[in-house]
Amino acid sequence: MTSELVVDVQAKDISIALLEDKNLVEFQKEARNLSFSVGNIYLARVKKIMPGLNACFVDVGYERDAFLHYLDLGPQIHSYQKYLKQVLSDRKKLYPISKATIQPDIDKDGSISNVLQVGQELMVQIVKEPISTKGPRLTCELSFAGRYLVLIPFNDKVSVSQKIKSSEERARLKQLLQSIKPKNFGVIVRTVAEGKRVAELDAELKILLKHWEESITRAQKSSKLPQLVYEETSRTVALLRDLFSPSFTSIHVNDENVFHEIKDYVSLIAPEQANIVKLYKGQLPIFDNFAITKQIKSSFGKTVSYKNGAYLIIEHTEALHVVDVNSGNRSKANNGQEANAMDVNLGAADELARQLRLRDMGGIIVVDFIDMNLAENRQKLYERMCQNMQKDRAKHNILPLSKFGLMQITRQRVRPAMDVNTEETCPTCFGKGTIKPSILFTDTLENKIDYLVNKLGVKKFKLHIHPYVAAYINQGLVSLKRQWQLKYGFGIKIIPNQKLALLQYEFYDVKGEEIDMKEEIEIK
Repeated sequence: MTSELVVDVQAKDISIALLEDKNLVEFQKEARNLSFSVGNIYLARVKKIMPGLNACFVDVGYERDAFLHYLDLGPQIHSYQKYLKQVLSDRKKLYPISKATIQPDIDKDGSISNVLQVGQELMVQIVKEPISTKGPRLTCELSFAGRYLVLIPFNDKVSVSQKIKSSEERARLKQLLQSIKPKNFGVIVRTVAEGKRVAELDAELKILLKHWEESITRAQKSSKLPQLVYEETSRTVALLRDLFSPSFTSIHVNDENVFHEIKDYVSLIAPEQANIVKLYKGQLPIFDNFAITKQIKSSFGKTVSYKNGAYLIIEHTEALHVVDVNSGNRSKANNGQEANAMDVNLGAADELARQLRLRDMGGIIVVDFIDMNLAENRQKLYERMCQNMQKDRAKHNILPLSKFGLMQITRQRVRPAMDVNTEETCPTCFGKGTIKPSILFTDTLENKIDYLVNKLGVKKFKLHIHPYVAAYINQGLVSLKRQWQLKYGFGIKIIPNQKLALLQYEFYDVKGEEIDMKEEIEIK
């Protein structure tokens, strides 16, 4: 299996697509100004204690207060609070954590009102982004994740990933980390650390310790609360940190700054593969060039077709996702309804596992498969689903089919599910139902170009249009494009863009910023 990462950096957002054997399996899109990402650490203040929930609400600067449960305080909350008090008492000199005294663990069945009070300062980390009407979810057990290690202050234990099966390797890694980790720090050794030399692990440990020191220094010098003291690495680097493997053949980026950021990171973790990071300079949008736009349009939306006319219907409610499996218009199998149902269900299990990763669906997922009479077929379907979900990094749990033929899946949810609207609002009537004559569309474009060049003085720009319209404009020896260039200058570039609807158009200047030339703004 070969893996490719394609990163599309735009002015307002950044999109990341992971391809496995050219098939889209993960897609993330995020606004570039987005804060409150998983892993960010804040110095914040307790706003309200809720004894009935055994939790409190903390102001981290979001419109809704963040939620912190008693069980997420961590056993060493008293050690944290005493050390933080010592740090904040002297703004000039940083009190070293090696001199901090470890306090007794808090009672697992205790009450939050005995540990925290309103107005108290805390260092908290986001473990779940704001979803729907809920604010962020917090923990006081801070952690700094690297590729091989996770550093946990005030823990003092070394844990090794259960996925490392060799007892000799587990013992080696545990002994190694015990010898190099500083006092009052705990370490979790990740699966990819298997077989790594002490120099590589020590180098990453020093980087993570530096992150901790920078965070506590920012907290010490903070003048107002809430204060962001540690920001998780960019989504691209964070995804690379968890996914990167020798099977990666290429990483394509269309932005020079992000390209250097990724190249530096890959050079750090796998110097021999640094040359797989490539800067994309083509005229076509990067997702169109790698056939990703078409996969996004066909893979999202309420209905997803997968094979021989069968399809899934995916509905999302506040509490759960519901998936219905339909055989569609496929012909009945020669060996009966049972074999037909089995074939459709196995295909649905393959597509559903991909959809869970692709949409990052979380919470409870209920799947209504086509009814099967034989118990061995139901067991085969359950085993196929478990096998397909092994590639999924999110924590999940799958139950066998119930008596009603339903499969229940729970999947860890740390950010909102990816929802891409594949339906296109008419760009020329804006939902009113009537449009200008289509044959005059090229005349409209020429009027816009004339206005840009002769009235606004914009000589160089790119016109993004649907590929069908672009093909029409480019056809012939003396094409419309050539006529426009001769009339208005050769600064005009026509770019086919699969994201756009048939009669939709977008103008961009040389800096890549959109020039708004639409005649009417859509009313919502």
